[in-house]
Amino acid sequence: MAAARAALLRRHGFAAAAANPVLFSAHGLRYRKLEVILTKTIDKLGKAGETVKVAPGHFRNHLMPKLLAVPNIDKFAILMREQPKIYQHEEEVVVKEVTKEDDDARQAEEKLKGYQAAAKRLDNALLVLRRFISEGNELRTPVTKDEIVSEVARQLNINIHPDNLHLVSPLSSLGEFELPLRLPRDIPRPEGKLQWTLNVKIRRP
Repeated sequence: MAAARAALLRRHGFAAAAANPVLFSAHGLRYRKLEVILTKTIDKLGKAGETVKVAPGHFRNHLMPKLLAVPNIDKFAILMREQPKIYQHEEEVVVKEVTKEDDDARQAEEKLKGYQAAAKRLDNALLVLRRFISEGNELRTPVTKDEIVSEVARQLNINIHPDNLHLVSPLSSLGEFELPLRLPRDIPRPEGKLQWTLNVKIRRP
């Protein structure tokens, strides 16, 4: 149905509407709006077939490319009257415009999901580092926080900040270590644990 509507509008000159003087009559005058005819019902703007006033940029960048509205000029007004099927259906579909607040909330939710997925990968992973020892079990060169952060990026493909890792002093012996992670409070804690952790194993080459 959408393809048929688009073809019909193009056949009646909609593709050339961008060059119509009506669209640019308010160029440079932000307070002047354009009269357009809606081809679909748009939340908070109007119903299909209604004539509404919108900013030129909103029509040019959003409504016109998606065939949601046409300029309020004679040929389009006649077309909309004679072809009601373009904008009317047995079950009317409402197009809800996404506000900046909705978009920000969606991005924040996606970012939180990404953080949580990364936290789970860190919590389930085992970071392995190799070191030579000098005497007993002591390492020749201790493992620092910056090195662990670099190895997380290299081995696990996850970028963390040094402040996300709680390490009081460099690791100086072979063995396995469970290092606490300091992550945003918005990220739910792992089930059955008090905090997210990173398991690090230091072994001989």
